Amino acid sequence: MAFLDILSPKKSIQGKDAYRFDYPEVFVLILSVILLAVHFDFSPTSMALLVVVCLPSLMILIYNYRRQTSFWTSNIVIILLSVVIGSIQFCSIISLSLAALIGLRVIISSPENHLKLIAVSVVTVIIFYYVSVTLSINEIDCHEDWITSVILLATIIVILCHFRRVYHDYIHYEGRAQQATERLNTMVSVINKLTRFVPPQIWEPIVKADVPVSVSNKRAKLTIMFSDIVGFTELSDSLSADNLADILNTYMHCMTLIANKHGAVLDKFIGDGMVCFFGEPDSRGPRQDALDCVAMAIDMRREMRTLRQKWRLMGFEGLYIRIGITTGYCHVGNFGSNNRLSYTLIGKEANLASRLEAVAGKSEIFISERTHDYISHDYDCEYAGSFQLKGFDSKVSAWQVLDPDANKGKLSKWVDHTLPGFNLHLNFRDMQDNDYQDIRNRLNIALERIEQEEKSITLEITKASKQESQRHK
Repeated sequence: MAFLDILSPKKSIQGKDAYRFDYPEVFVLILSVILLAVHFDFSPTSMALLVVVCLPSLMILIYNYRRQTSFWTSNIVIILLSVVIGSIQFCSIISLSLAALIGLRVIISSPENHLKLIAVSVVTVIIFYYVSVTLSINEIDCHEDWITSVILLATIIVILCHFRRVYHDYIHYEGRAQQATERLNTMVSVINKLTRFVPPQIWEPIVKADVPVSVSNKRAKLTIMFSDIVGFTELSDSLSADNLADILNTYMHCMTLIANKHGAVLDKFIGDGMVCFFGEPDSRGPRQDALDCVAMAIDMRREMRTLRQKWRLMGFEGLYIRIGITTGYCHVGNFGSNNRLSYTLIGKEANLASRLEAVAGKSEIFISERTHDYISHDYDCEYAGSFQLKGFDSKVSAWQVLDPDANKGKLSKWVDHTLPGFNLHLNFRDMQDNDYQDIRNRLNIALERIEQEEKSITLEITKASKQESQRHK
């Protein structure tokens, strides 16, 4: 019973599985005591074998109490088993039993240690076989009594107990794996639902980096867009809540798809309006962020035409979008507390975009002067005037982004082309009537210089070609 108690798992005070005694250590001690007690004749050989096997076995048992198996303890155990195998001069049944325990010890050790332990076992068996033959002329008779049967039985018990332990561990871990899989599936389902409340640009880096999230923000240059529906408040007074919700959800669904398409961070919905921004956490540069934002706003205005036609057929008229855009520095990041965070932006520029959206008319996109400087080369804009906006001491200039579809077929007001060593920039909007002749003269001078340079390069190439031909002759 004491033997089985040692093999059985123990519980620590905290309720966790304590580290068990290793089976081979227990077996080698019992085996050594039985074998050497029966054959003990007080000869130097017996005394040496008794000390070599029993003392290290007892020390390992004491040392390994509640400790994990390591390579060095496994190495010593295998050496002890191999010493007994060699000392009894390969007695068949006992040697096979001990070899089975060596194999068990090799299997439960780390894969990278398998070859080392096997090599140590083989070398130790050979050494102690020749030592026993040298010290004792007569071969030890292992079949005289019940020792062989007891050792074989003990080996079988050790291996079966180990198998029982491994099997129960397997059942236990399989159950835990099933529970973990169910919890993981539940968490994935919940996360998939929660991610619909957070922009993908926010939650994807958090999931990939797996870093703690805390209250933090930074100053960054953003292009911010505010938009809402003109006429929605008046329409809400005459519609049922169901129809109103259907219109609003359809609008937000379509606009969200456009925002995601252009890579915007959809900050929040404010009633029938929405707030988007570019520049964090992934920026393509201030100018490209501004261009992307304006392209998104134009697509939203086009989509609103389609929705307005659909709603008109349903009997709902007078719904238009208006948009305000500005570019500038704001603080963006996680605001709130450790219990409740919101990824958003604050700053004067955000207020400016909101005020520009408020003064814009039906289907109009108003942009600030900074945004106009970034996008005027690519989009036709019209000066809308200076406005006294709430929260701003001085008047703010605004430009209206014209519809690119309305200007198809017209010549562009810009000519901008760059090559290595060449930069051409023409802004026909800012040209005065008396400037055209001067511009033409300067362009003609540039053309003459280009022709002279081209002739000079041609002559140099021809001369170099003739010299090369003469050298070959």
